[in-house]
Amino acid sequence: MLTSSGISRDVRQEHHHRTLVMTKMKSVFLTVIAIATLGLANAQTGAYAQATSEVTVKIGFASPLTGGQAHLGKDNENGARMAVDEINASNFMVGGRRVRLELVSEDDAGDPRTGTQVAQRLVDSGVVAVVGHMNSGVAIPAAKIYNDAHVLLLSTASNPAYTKLGYRSAYRLTATDASQGPVLAQYAANTLKAKRVAVVDDATAFGQGLADEFARTANTAGIQVLSRDATTDKAVDFRAILTKIKSETPDAVMFGGMDATAGPLARQARTLGMKIPLLGGDGMCTPTMIQLASTAADSVICTSVGAPLPDMPRGPAFSRNYRTRFGTPVRFLAPFFYDGVYLVADAMRRANSTDHEKVLAAMQTASYNGVTGHFAYTPQGDITDPVVTVYAYKAGQFAPVKVVHLGKD
Repeated sequence: MLTSSGISRDVRQEHHHRTLVMTKMKSVFLTVIAIATLGLANAQTGAYAQATSEVTVKIGFASPLTGGQAHLGKDNENGARMAVDEINASNFMVGGRRVRLELVSEDDAGDPRTGTQVAQRLVDSGVVAVVGHMNSGVAIPAAKIYNDAHVLLLSTASNPAYTKLGYRSAYRLTATDASQGPVLAQYAANTLKAKRVAVVDDATAFGQGLADEFARTANTAGIQVLSRDATTDKAVDFRAILTKIKSETPDAVMFGGMDATAGPLARQARTLGMKIPLLGGDGMCTPTMIQLASTAADSVICTSVGAPLPDMPRGPAFSRNYRTRFGTPVRFLAPFFYDGVYLVADAMRRANSTDHEKVLAAMQTASYNGVTGHFAYTPQGDITDPVVTVYAYKAGQFAPVKVVHLGKD
């Protein structure tokens, strides 16, 4: 039998127990609220950090920066660097993160073996894409390395074989020799009324490819190809070849090669009394060609990829900005390398990713208006509207005489 004091004691003990339970429950509740609040704050902070953090993305560049074509390679590098700097100044965003581009520049020396070594270094460095390899003879062997790594390569290689390799990663920024050669041959037949032409090339993939395409069209256009001779891209003395050609009495000479060799060839031809047109491709349509050829430059007829810079959609502004930045005029392909960097940035934006495989996948659906024109691609990786311009020497410079849009013929 319980006493009144025992009942009171039991009640007090139960009250105390309930108080302890309630206190613990309140503590647990407050702890849960605190954890939830902290988690939300961390999530918000993380989202903010992701939105405002900066990620560095590497874009590869490759061209000859030493040797006889160094002036052209530096022009290419300048164009690419201009684009990188502009994009970095524009608060470029991909996937909610600010992207800073870093140009990883490599000198391929215009040499196939060096080019493949450069390609492997660029892949190993983690580039998202590569803009470069100006020379077909370098781009063609290097292309396999990029393709195996699923890294996009945007090249100015003009030999048709480059995209005929069937590599998914190989894309072209310009028209091909299959466009330039025929345009040059048709101009020689229809405008210059040439009937007999001697053909020489520098034995490179570019020079030989261009000469082959010219000769093929010349034969169907009523021009007799008198002879085919080869030299090298390192040659400086062409008198033996030119003496033989002079005896053939051609109406013109077609040379597949770059300005470093074409200039001396033109000058030596003039010394031998050969006052006939010297025909060539875009490697000859440069200020350096005029400097090296001297007074013989007035015999040069050359084709170049793209429309004349003043006629390009944003060409005049690009030309002014380039001269202001580098203190020299555009030499040749700088606008195409500039557009190449913007094409990579556009692919990143559309893929919403900086992953190199996703960027490569986005390239096939490109539709971009650049300085040099509109970029859209065939399944093979060639531009859908290649443009070739024929130039002739006038008043100290090469002036356009005909612009051909081959995609609209």
